[in-house]
Amino acid sequence: MSSQDLENRNWDKLPASERLLFLLKTRGPQTAAELGAILEITAEAARQQLLRLRDEDLVQTKSEVRGVGRPAQVYYLTAAAQKRFPDTHAELTAQLIGEIREVLGVDAMEKLLRVRESGTRKRYHALLGGKRSLAGKVARLAEIRSQEGYMATWEQEEEGETYLLIENHCPICAAASACTGFCRSEQAIFEHVLGRDVQVERIEHLLAGARRCAYRITARGIANKRGLT
Repeated sequence: MSSQDLENRNWDKLPASERLLFLLKTRGPQTAAELGAILEITAEAARQQLLRLRDEDLVQTKSEVRGVGRPAQVYYLTAAAQKRFPDTHAELTAQLIGEIREVLGVDAMEKLLRVRESGTRKRYHALLGGKRSLAGKVARLAEIRSQEGYMATWEQEEEGETYLLIENHCPICAAASACTGFCRSEQAIFEHVLGRDVQVERIEHLLAGARRCAYRITARGIANKRGLT
């Protein structure tokens, strides 16, 4: 289930189990009390739903230290649950990438990535339209990426013109795992469409073991002051 699915289906009409899985996907490990508060149900009701999901091997629990006191028991998605979220034609994509490299060589794969990157740049430029402010561009980019299945959100950091673009899901994870050029290309696309006066830094990476991908987007003048360039 992607964030786009939620726009097409009433959140309140979704089964509690689907809502819990979506919240764990987009927010990371949570306690039963935290999930209950979001869904406006009791912690015990949330816990009962989570135990059912655990029986289905969709969630697991672990202890997490949160300040003073006893560690909290948090719930997180299993690998089986992650597979419920779409990875576009995963097996076929990975197979094709391997065959392109084997038959046509690495240079052919790089050429295909460049063609894809060029086409995506043009499409994103058109979709960003007349957005002039950095905030407007980041907001529109998050919307575009969500429509493509990345479950993207954005937020502004406290200091100046610095924003986070957060992607809670990767619909091309199999392709990116088979060819890291996809990840490199996507960061280059962001840098291009957001403008030359913007610094884009990947601070979380799904393929490096993080639960999501996240990018810090900073106006270059601010980035220079912080020593990011």
